[in-house]
Amino acid sequence: MVEGQVVKLDRGFPLVRTQEGDELRCKHATALVKGEKVRAVIGDKVLIDVPEGHDKAIIAEILPRDTVFVRKDPTERALPQVLAANFDRVIVAQPISDVNMRRLERELVLAHETGVEVAVVLTKADLAASDEDAERIAEEVRGLVGANDTVLVVSAEEPESIAAVRELMAPKTTTVLIGKSGVGKSSLVNLLVGDEVQATAEVREVDGKGRHTTVSREMIDVPGGGCVVDMPGVRGLGLWDAESGIEAAFSDIEELAEQCKFRDCRHEEEPGCAVRRAVEAGELSPVRLDSYHALRTETAEIKERREEASRIRSRRGHPRRRT
Repeated sequence: MVEGQVVKLDRGFPLVRTQEGDELRCKHATALVKGEKVRAVIGDKVLIDVPEGHDKAIIAEILPRDTVFVRKDPTERALPQVLAANFDRVIVAQPISDVNMRRLERELVLAHETGVEVAVVLTKADLAASDEDAERIAEEVRGLVGANDTVLVVSAEEPESIAAVRELMAPKTTTVLIGKSGVGKSSLVNLLVGDEVQATAEVREVDGKGRHTTVSREMIDVPGGGCVVDMPGVRGLGLWDAESGIEAAFSDIEELAEQCKFRDCRHEEEPGCAVRRAVEAGELSPVRLDSYHALRTETAEIKERREEASRIRSRRGHPRRRT
């Protein structure tokens, strides 16, 4: 057995880099994908067999994952989908001229759910109406993210802004870069690397948006730093078991909730609710509270469906005896 890491996933077979530096195309062992259909994802550390005379190696075992990026599988009612594994930081990218705060909230929840450090990079600052407008939007985003999260503004015309992002990627670390298609992730990777390693589509002059071009997941080395994984634009951001991610992304509401009169306060019409009091005093945005409620409700519904699915599987595995 040879140990390696999945460094590229595309429409073909996973590319695994061994500890000796060799890169091998691999297929999964039949025993691995049977039943639960477990497959390796980008960043997975694996054990592979390299049979003589075969054109592909075989992934025989996926080693335990330190961290995972998980969303609800959009094709299934109650199943998780692991998109990446074994990374140290998540960077959420949004274009500063078209920040979607509601999507950003959801992205931050998913990022925080991984348990790693989180940063937000506002791209395409050169397309902002003015420097003042860019700074105003950046301040709004800083007010949204957690106190420990970094927010950086990036412009292709300002090398120091690229250097600031590169400093987040320490040697021997892996950063996952997420964001909707067209937000400038591939361009950011090219700027970080200093070369055209990622294909980028032509940007429309009207709104600065481009078409999604990244179709593979690949670990790309950043000179003087670690490596970055440019995730293909993820349209569906279904949450999966995201309670701790919500607590981190909405830490201000969680802290206010500790001051509520009732421990099970839902922050709706209950007396002595510190969260509602903050909204009425203008200290907490009602839109932010609405987002918090919506994400909490979605997570609870997913948990209920997951438990129901588990009960159904259990009944199928242990049918009742006929009397």
